[in-house]
Amino acid sequence: MRIPGERVKVTRLVRGGRYVVALDLEMVIPIDDPSEPCYESETVQLIREAAEHAERGDAAWLEQHGQVYELIA
Repeated sequence: MRIPGERVKVTRLVRGGRYVVALDLEMVIPIDDPSEPCYESETVQLIREAAEHAERGDAAWLEQHGQVYELIA
């Protein structure tokens, strides 16, 4: 379900294991409460999935969804 309101683009870094992925996401400034932008439920699910895939080391999935960075030590 889409929340009515203004949409703004943001980049969110999601970390898991040796990986960090930069996701380009959309936040909504709701008409009913413009005091703070929020994520829609589909975006929250994508963030959770990205964290899970990063933790498992699934670089191929991460590369399909954003810019991937790997810790090299």
